[in-house]
Amino acid sequence: MQDSSEHVVSESPAPRAVADGRERQVDPRSIDAQRIALSIFWGIVCVGSLPGVIFAGVFSSWPGVVRAGLGAAWALQAVLAAVHTIRWPVLEYRHLSYRVTESEIRIRRGVWWRSVESVPRSRVQHTDVSEGPIQRGYGLATLVIYTAGTQHAAVSLGGLAHDTAVEIRNHLIDLIDSGEPDGC
Repeated sequence: MQDSSEHVVSESPAPRAVADGRERQVDPRSIDAQRIALSIFWGIVCVGSLPGVIFAGVFSSWPGVVRAGLGAAWALQAVLAAVHTIRWPVLEYRHLSYRVTESEIRIRRGVWWRSVESVPRSRVQHTDVSEGPIQRGYGLATLVIYTAGTQHAAVSLGGLAHDTAVEIRNHLIDLIDSGEPDGC
């Protein structure tokens, strides 16, 4: 039997697992989800442009070499679209990472032009976790962080596992909900 005079001393809560300061990559399932989205986009572009190419090739009075060049340009577009659909999501995945600490979230991104976005928790106004139909099929979500100020007022991080996005959101909004001063 426990002595009723013993009181459990409440210490400050331990940092959440998500706020451990480690650099993390987004969920690898985001590669497949992005490939599906790009397949849909490029499929619409290629299939949508094909009737114009066929019409110009059959009914135009352009020289044969121009009509053949138009067909070759369409074929090149289709090949480049396929390569982009297969290769780009892998490159983007390699260059997208985030780090959550007790005081901020830092997002690194960019294949060609690299950037680092740092959002202090004290500047977070509110957050959203959204998921489109493709993301939902893979259990992924996008975390959108709305900040005080006008420049970069919304920062998004896609490709997160849904549970991870919710955990980061909860970590970021705990400061707001607890009524702590915002440090301004």
